[in-house]
Amino acid sequence: MKTLIQLEGLILSRQQQDSAAGINLTLWVATEQGACRIVVTGLRAVFLIKQDDLKAAMAVWEHQQLFAHEVRPLSLTTFNQQDVVAIYSLSTNYSRLLQCALLDLELAIFEADIKVSDRYLMERFIYGSVKIEGKITQQGKGWFVQNPKLTAGKSNCSLKTVSLDIECSPEQSLYSVGLTVGDESQNRVIMVGQPQACDSVNITWVKDEVALLIALQRWFETFDPDIVIGWAVVNFDMRLLAERAKLHRLTLCLGRDKRPLQWFSHRDTTEQGTLLLNGRVVLDGIEQLKNSSRHFDSYSLEFVSQNLFSQGKLITAENSQFVDKGLEIKHQFENSPLTLAAYNLQDCLLVERVFNHAQLIEYAIKRAELTGLALDRRGASVAAFTNLYLPLLHRSGYVAPNIGDIEAQHSPGGFVMDSTPGLYDWVIVLDFKSLYPSIIRTFKIDPMGLIEGLKEDESQSIAGFRGARFSREKHHLPLILDKLTAARELAKKANNQPFSHAIKIIMNSMYGVLGSAGCRFHDTRLASSITLRGHQIMIETGKFIENLGFEVIYGDTDSTFVWLEGCDSLQSANQKGKMLEAKINTFWTDKIATEFDLPSLLEIEYETCFSQFFMPTLRGSDSGSKKRYAGLKSDEKGSEIIFKGLESVRSDWTALAREFQETLFEKVFSQQSVTQFIIDTASQLKAGQLDDKLIYHKRLRRPLDAYVKNVPPQVRAARLADSQNRKLGRPLRYQRRGRVAYFITSNGPEPVEYLQSNIDYQHYIDKQLKPIADAILPFLDLGLNIDFETLVSEQMPLF
Repeated sequence: MKTLIQLEGLILSRQQQDSAAGINLTLWVATEQGACRIVVTGLRAVFLIKQDDLKAAMAVWEHQQLFAHEVRPLSLTTFNQQDVVAIYSLSTNYSRLLQCALLDLELAIFEADIKVSDRYLMERFIYGSVKIEGKITQQGKGWFVQNPKLTAGKSNCSLKTVSLDIECSPEQSLYSVGLTVGDESQNRVIMVGQPQACDSVNITWVKDEVALLIALQRWFETFDPDIVIGWAVVNFDMRLLAERAKLHRLTLCLGRDKRPLQWFSHRDTTEQGTLLLNGRVVLDGIEQLKNSSRHFDSYSLEFVSQNLFSQGKLITAENSQFVDKGLEIKHQFENSPLTLAAYNLQDCLLVERVFNHAQLIEYAIKRAELTGLALDRRGASVAAFTNLYLPLLHRSGYVAPNIGDIEAQHSPGGFVMDSTPGLYDWVIVLDFKSLYPSIIRTFKIDPMGLIEGLKEDESQSIAGFRGARFSREKHHLPLILDKLTAARELAKKANNQPFSHAIKIIMNSMYGVLGSAGCRFHDTRLASSITLRGHQIMIETGKFIENLGFEVIYGDTDSTFVWLEGCDSLQSANQKGKMLEAKINTFWTDKIATEFDLPSLLEIEYETCFSQFFMPTLRGSDSGSKKRYAGLKSDEKGSEIIFKGLESVRSDWTALAREFQETLFEKVFSQQSVTQFIIDTASQLKAGQLDDKLIYHKRLRRPLDAYVKNVPPQVRAARLADSQNRKLGRPLRYQRRGRVAYFITSNGPEPVEYLQSNIDYQHYIDKQLKPIADAILPFLDLGLNIDFETLVSEQMPLF
């Protein structure tokens, strides 16, 4: 048997279990030498109480015959300078009993919500990757070690990935499982049915569903993947595999520890389920796109893959002979299984390609290595902040406050300036680079720094807002952001996009965490000292620019829009943009040094030049709108139209509205006449030539029966669709949630698949075309009394 002294790799999964001798932590780590299982035994659950409350707590425990494993005074205090003691237990269950016994006393309990596994890793500054030192022995294909020395590590190991997708009947009986591994010769489909020759797809034929599950288990044992990817893979594919195995009383072992696959639902069925698959990590494409802040109108695999690389599924609504997808799959299985196998494999390949295109695995790894979050953890900005901040706070002598220790109060949002509406030539945009992180770093905004700053003399601390004062020396968050900023600069220089993107999102989340009532460090003095400082910076920057003779027409959070009146070329605009960038940065460097005796980490950049720019009014008002504009962005490479907050970028508007607005502004910015285009579009609409562009797509945010008082159009359409599905004996599609496609007809909203009434063309003219045209027409020189109503009326001559 081989032995090793040291390994280093990426943590794939973590699990803690109670035992008689303490809590056991099991980690599975992917290394260059293979997977390694680590077992750490004898850990203890811990929570903290105030030293002054210990006597009362001990009396209650003694009365209830409860006994802590250890009570240890710590050299830590609360934010209110009260000493604390640690209460240790050999199991999480017993720790909860001790805590519950104190409920009637209403004693403060600190840090009880932190899992033993998370605390163990974070206190050792182990984030994502780990270095293992000890007697590491070979065990099967991998390695095993018990109670090794674990420290922070770095991982560059190659990971084995499989893209998995299943096809099933409307009753959810399994037909096939597709598996792709990045190697065409190794890709395959395991399918129920009589063997048939197939040149295009490697098919493993099996006699029935049980044989399929057994074949899948053998495949996992042989290929031994580190990562499983898919689309809704946890809540659909893995859930269904677990349910079908349970139905057949089959132990389906897909993890590395030979334990059966288990899937647990949450009370809220819209939540992602919990999957037990030790030794591997399962990454869902939808959740990973959302984690990496990639936004799509729809997160269906067809929509995302078409959007990213113009390739989609082999079976779609357009080429299917059935309205219901499940019926189409059943038909293919019964009549053309080779076609279904190709479809199944194509879905796997699309997922694989989305992950590669968007670098989702790389992003998940970098996020884990930066924050300590599990690879498959959703969202969790608060947990990431806790992982990074808590160990440093402990080493500074403090325990974390509890959620609600400080009453939640509203903090001001980002600065948004009233705009000056109009159609402009040559508008430039100056953006503060990472404004909120830069404010935190410059003005030392920090939870512990606030506590320390309030203890210091005012002449020594840094003034914030709403009574906040921050220590110049005692803080952690500014230093965390300093390290992240430096790491991002290195990532950008190395063209490491996933790493740079992960750092950007984490940095930008720091303000949101401090402003969230769900964070234990929430304090309006912290959040307000960031946003109100941002207001001050934006207002004073605008005044400084105007004192130089330019007009500021809009400002939003960290961006300032400047009109270069009289500018006549891109070269001139670029020169003015660079000049303003240098002067503003010098202004803030001097101001912060003079007023605060601090170095400025604020940095404004000349970001964008619009050779044509339009800022609309609020509908029905002469006042300028906010967060809505269109512009012809121009640089040395060419020009493109950018829409912000307008109909062309909103998912709740039709394709007609988006295309109409895009073409309208193309004509406006190229100084072409728009009147004939508006007239023609309205005429084609009334003639029924644009019906395919009149579909609304809206998502149901709640179960269908939860809409009682307010019943929006998409709900009415969904109810009609499921009413028809019920009559025809088809599966109900919209009961829990879903994305509904519908028209507005003379009888109200009707689903696309069951359209019965005439389309209400006047609705689309009034609600889709008119608002877009009315926004821009007043700024064009069309003559008196020419508006949208006039242009589309029958009396308007065609010219």
